[in-house]
Amino acid sequence: MLTRLKVDGFKNLIGFEVDFGPFNCMAGANGVGKSNIFDVIHFLSLLADHKIIEAAQQIRNGDPETGGLRDLFWTNGERHAEAFSITAEMLIEPDVLDDFGRSTRASSTFLRYDLCIGYVAPTETEPLENVVLLWESLNYITKGETSGRLRFPHSAKEFRNSVVFNKRRVRSGYISTEVGADGQTEILIHQEGDSSGRPQRAPARSAPKTIVGTSNTSTTPTILAARREMQRWRMLALEPSAMRGVDRLYAQHNTITANGDFLPATLYRLEKDALRRGEPAEEIRIRIANRLAQFVPIRDLRVDVDQVRQLLTLEVREASGGWLPARSLSDGTLRFLTLCIMVEDYQSRGLICMEEPENGIHPAKMQAMVQLLRELSVDPEAAVDGDQGDNPLRQIIVATHSPTFVQMQEPDDLLLACAVKMRTPEGRITTTVRCRPLSTSGKSTWRTSETEPGVSLDTILTYLTTLPGAQIKLPLDAIPS
Repeated sequence: MLTRLKVDGFKNLIGFEVDFGPFNCMAGANGVGKSNIFDVIHFLSLLADHKIIEAAQQIRNGDPETGGLRDLFWTNGERHAEAFSITAEMLIEPDVLDDFGRSTRASSTFLRYDLCIGYVAPTETEPLENVVLLWESLNYITKGETSGRLRFPHSAKEFRNSVVFNKRRVRSGYISTEVGADGQTEILIHQEGDSSGRPQRAPARSAPKTIVGTSNTSTTPTILAARREMQRWRMLALEPSAMRGVDRLYAQHNTITANGDFLPATLYRLEKDALRRGEPAEEIRIRIANRLAQFVPIRDLRVDVDQVRQLLTLEVREASGGWLPARSLSDGTLRFLTLCIMVEDYQSRGLICMEEPENGIHPAKMQAMVQLLRELSVDPEAAVDGDQGDNPLRQIIVATHSPTFVQMQEPDDLLLACAVKMRTPEGRITTTVRCRPLSTSGKSTWRTSETEPGVSLDTILTYLTTLPGAQIKLPLDAIPS
């Protein structure tokens, strides 16, 4: 769970800071920079599995052949920044498996991860541009510091005590950076637990991957757990062709992917897991069908098992009583169905980012969609469950520019992405983005701070009602209070 993000020098993000809770809605006009915030999160997730250069090329479908790496760095139109830095504070799940199937347990679960990426311009000897690791660190946040760092409302007894612990007592973190006497920057990997033994060292600039991205064994359990957390940060972009697919009966992959693959396999696994726990499998289907009925006239669903062809097909029953395979459903129905299954899937954990979830939804169904997305996020007033529980550590961040969708949000959940002017250290004026919380009728939300004092009700009403070229304008007194 990503609780705080700081970025400086990445695209148009300069001195950017934002706190996240379990459910977050970022509203703002097109082009203001909402997607760049998602790109930072996506970049961190890619670094958990890929080389640094590959992660940079994949941001927003970058073409590895043409590069374009310079575009990741802030520019004022005349020059680019030579580096960008990212800080991510996160809650992680302590129990993980390494790449060899061995179980291990992290010694800290509230972490701060920092890294800095530099740009290397082409030269005569190296004709291709490149990005390099300048520094990296992973440190723990003590339980005593937690109350001031987990800013969103939550139960200290239930939620906080179930997700935050720290057994590390030495001053050093798990990863740090040091500049040697020869001027070379080295990344230090410190031993786990209370040991103050000699750290392992690795040169920074020549490292093809980050240290977090290379951790794959139980010898560094906390670093590995941080990697597993970032691997679960997904940009949910559901594709109709993927959601309509059939699955192999004994396919190893049985969780829904970022594009919506493996719907039948996921529901089939949920049913089998329920039976192993001694619970009726139909209860899973009933809960999913009841949620889905809020959006579309669906009465039931099932997985058809073709033993001859070894295939699984997801089917739904319409109000008329007929059964339809997923390939016959509309795109909108498939999106709702996918999210409803994800709510029930305890293995669907981590951070889920989603752009414009309101697309294709009738305004009358918008509130049900918001409630569905909120159900996907962890309940901060309850204890976080393990692998089989009904309150997994799951977080939602959505980006929207729909006035209707914005009006359906709780004040605590809403951030307004605004373009702002700021002065650079060189004295130049540049435009960046800030995420402003609400501050209405004299009431602030937990997101309000000295640096982010909040936006007024007038600002929000202007955003909701003022449309360039509008022929019909909504009167202000028609806006629900």
